Amino acid sequence: ATAAVEHDLPDIDQEAAPEFAAAPQADIAEVAHMEARQSASAAPVVKTVALPDDRAAADLPAGPLGIPGIAVAAYQSAEEQLAVENPHCGMNWSLLAGIGRVESTHAYGKADAEGNPIKAVYGPVLDGSLYGNNVIHDSDGGALDGLAGYDRAIGPMQFLPETWQRYAADGNADGIADPQNLFDAALTAGRYLCDGGLNMRDLSQQSKAILRYNNSMAYVANVMA
Repeated sequence: ATAAVEHDLPDIDQEAAPEFAAAPQADIAEVAHMEARQSASAAPVVKTVALPDDRAAADLPAGPLGIPGIAVAAYQSAEEQLAVENPHCGMNWSLLAGIGRVESTHAYGKADAEGNPIKAVYGPVLDGSLYGNNVIHDSDGGALDGLAGYDRAIGPMQFLPETWQRYAADGNADGIADPQNLFDAALTAGRYLCDGGLNMRDLSQQSKAILRYNNSMAYVANVMA
């Protein structure tokens, strides 16, 4: 998907969904890792984790409209976490599913049991060679998108590296905010959409939030559909 290349960082002062215990022998490193997983307030490490290519796809029943089960789990987990940290937003998991469908067909429809895509998800290089896309010079030294010189959107929810750095969330409580991981990406997308006090129960505010991904009402209609 190329829609995410239009992302704008929302202003902080902007206004405020569719249906659908450590073992005694554990060493210091193990204890620290467990504490990071259990603490919602711990700042996650922002990085993309290198994984082997021979991983098996998650074996979960498909959800509504054939959405892969692991993707449904990620979207619903994000809804639950946002209901606690930002109840005003009223995020519904189906809105996140709409974004995920348009941006990457839910990580190309295949992710492992941890929510990591079997094939890493990247958008086109934003060097001006593709009509309709912005030129965006490198903002992360290639750390997240694997490129130097220019940026490209990353992960199943297609964030630009700069935007990911600002909103990065640890959706699966492993201490890492990985843009390729469905759980991390879904929660980060929710935070991005909710930012500025927007309320997804209000259709106009919901549309305003979706426009952050792509400034096009046709895009909004696709996501909501």
